[in-house]
Amino acid sequence: MRLEVAEFLSLPGDPAKTNEDAFGHGETAAVVIDGATPLGEGLMPGPSDAAWIAQFGARRLMAHLKGGDGARKALRATLADTQKSFEALRRHAPEEMWQTPCGSMMLVVPNEDGLEFLWYGDCAALVKQGDKAVTVVGETFDKRAAEAQAAQALAKEKNLSPAAGLSRPEFLGSLRNSRNRINSGDSWLFSPDVKAAAHVSRRLMKAASHLLLASDGFLALASDYGVYSADSLMAAALDKGLAALGEELRAIEAGDAGGDKFPRFKKSDDATALLLRID
Repeated sequence: MRLEVAEFLSLPGDPAKTNEDAFGHGETAAVVIDGATPLGEGLMPGPSDAAWIAQFGARRLMAHLKGGDGARKALRATLADTQKSFEALRRHAPEEMWQTPCGSMMLVVPNEDGLEFLWYGDCAALVKQGDKAVTVVGETFDKRAAEAQAAQALAKEKNLSPAAGLSRPEFLGSLRNSRNRINSGDSWLFSPDVKAAAHVSRRLMKAASHLLLASDGFLALASDYGVYSADSLMAAALDKGLAALGEELRAIEAGDAGGDKFPRFKKSDDATALLLRID
């Protein structure tokens, strides 16, 4: 079983800022990583800790997988690499968890049993199997609904537009408290902590004809804005192409810049998608 990239798209949420999504692909694996927006001053060199962990993670995962590691072995090795690099390069140790770079991830690796998916957070995969209904791998739809409710409630409490931005002082306390709960209990993300390997979500599927791996910013077309269902989003990706869907996404967000119709913490998020054929 082999993966072939039909199309890819990666749009920054703000053209003036660093894209904090990253992706990697080859015949034997594909991955999307969405770095979590920093909630304060960064600890790493470069423009963004979130961009660093997304890019470093995608690059190292693909390297380990090309070296012959299986999905879970490659993930553990990548997390170990990430932890080592973070500890070597950071300006100082984080005082609270919210300062630690982290992100969501969706990884797919074909093997003798079919397709193996590993994921953290709210990246997802849409899986097309012939004429069957599209299968959603991941929890994006549930997680995005909860975030929309949180954005609306917090904005109402602070008397601000929901899409005022994650860096607003009125939002930061609540957001940092939430981020501090990461990598505890059942809330684990891709992060510079090798222990996270034991907490990745996993699913096996026998076969598929097409896959759409995406960050939550792209999947907002279905999960947040309701323009598509999972089935119609896959159909539109195959018919219209990802570039057209990216333009549609940004047009919706420009028409609701304050987040009043679609509550969210940012006008636009980074949006990344990989459309893959399975041979």
